[in-house]
Amino acid sequence: MDDETRPGEAMPAPDRAGRDRASELTRMTAAELAAAIAGGQVSALEVTDAHLGRIDAADGQLHAFLHVAADSARAAARAVDERRAAGDVLGPLAGVPLALKDVFTTTDMPTTCASRILGRWRPPYDATVTRRLRQAGVVLLGKTNMDEFAMGSSTENSAFGPSRNPWDLARVPGGSSGGSSAAVAGFEAPLGIGTDTGGSIRQPAAVCGIVGVKPTYGGSSRYGVIAFASSLDTPGPLARTVLDAALLHEAISGHDPCDSTSVDAPVPPVVAAARQADVSGLRIGVVPELSGEGYQPGVLARFNEAVELLESLGAKIVEVSCPHFSYALPAYYLIAPSECSSNLARFDGMRYGLRAGDDGTHSAEEVMSLTRAAGFGPEVKRRIMLGTYALSSGYYDAYYGKAQQVRTLITRDFEAAFEQVDVLISPTTPTTAFPIGERADDPMAMYLADLCTIPSNLAGNAALSLPCGLAPEDGLPVGLQIMAPVLADDRVYRVAAAVEAALTQRRGGPLLDAIRGPAGLPAPVLPTTARASGHGGSSA
Repeated sequence: MDDETRPGEAMPAPDRAGRDRASELTRMTAAELAAAIAGGQVSALEVTDAHLGRIDAADGQLHAFLHVAADSARAAARAVDERRAAGDVLGPLAGVPLALKDVFTTTDMPTTCASRILGRWRPPYDATVTRRLRQAGVVLLGKTNMDEFAMGSSTENSAFGPSRNPWDLARVPGGSSGGSSAAVAGFEAPLGIGTDTGGSIRQPAAVCGIVGVKPTYGGSSRYGVIAFASSLDTPGPLARTVLDAALLHEAISGHDPCDSTSVDAPVPPVVAAARQADVSGLRIGVVPELSGEGYQPGVLARFNEAVELLESLGAKIVEVSCPHFSYALPAYYLIAPSECSSNLARFDGMRYGLRAGDDGTHSAEEVMSLTRAAGFGPEVKRRIMLGTYALSSGYYDAYYGKAQQVRTLITRDFEAAFEQVDVLISPTTPTTAFPIGERADDPMAMYLADLCTIPSNLAGNAALSLPCGLAPEDGLPVGLQIMAPVLADDRVYRVAAAVEAALTQRRGGPLLDAIRGPAGLPAPVLPTTARASGHGGSSA
């Protein structure tokens, strides 16, 4: 690879002043970096080099990246600097680095979906999201780790090993967009892109203490996103602040004629809403079905504090029942596997990627079977088999058909709720980040991580996760989920920005400042008791 640098390879060691400058740049928000680049205080190349240096120093521990494109990132940064020097008008994120989930096609980097079946496949075209990022002048640092074909909630299903949570290296960073969430929380990139099928942006954002957004389905293009479940997959932003997420949301969104499910409507005014940061007079609904038994006490404590905070900021709190939300999890785990069993049929060893058993002694059918057996991991095989069974003759109506009926009931629950309130809120996840390996052999326990996020995927409405504090039991981040109607994405940003501003003022700085480690590297793994006492039990 002419532009490939893997984490851990030697880079020239900067002097102390250079290290301090680089550390300062990697701690800045995307909006701050964009302003500094636009104002001439720093070049896009210097910003890119600082983040490549951070990746080199930290990714050996985090394993957030599968591919680091150092040369092409520097070339993109130089191009931004040259255009700015020439007086060109550039986008609001020009020169800002980004970590891209390895499910988006890229002509200049491998696209593997963290699966051996794709090997080091290089696509012949860019995904629409990839293309729009390049057009916006965003610098692509590389491709991030994920659960294989986006199937998982922990990044443990990656064929290339799990990513790790910057808050505690023994715990998961969530999934399936866990590589992007770890990169953003670990200061390897100020921005990340993920995909959300059943919560795969919001759940990793919650457990890593950052902001993650699932736009309205069809608001961001799926063209060039290797499909898991076509009626659910939604690209979206990961960032350290609500404003950064809004800027990225705006950059990647809009109608795409290449995507038949793309919504032909204006992009909601998400950046303006993030700057508004006001909930006065808003009606905010609390969903009782998304709390209670099975939820970690610290998660509920932080959520209840967030509800009280919203009320103190002038919002009206209303309890709104959504009775069919309790059926969302089983419905999703029939619909999503059914769609994946169809979408993944294209990976057969005949057209691209891995081919096993092609030695002249096996038929084409045998080669397909051997390739899929060798190339797919256990979770992908599990979901393909489940989906194929649900779609089979004699079972379609009993399983897939019934699940789609439940999906309609969940959509109606949302519609009825939004007649009473402007947004709905809940915890993003029932628990904080769990230890790597704890749920690896218990698929049902793993699937429960998406309990709160799945309803919005089934209905297609907008949803956002925002860090709202640390759980006292383990000192790990807790996420607040905000849900809004279809194409009312600006509402989630308005509410989230208000909560973020109030919490930042209360704690005296961003939540990520609580991560402690030598030289800014991820904190060492501590016993639970030491970790809890070190972080404290307050939401600040």
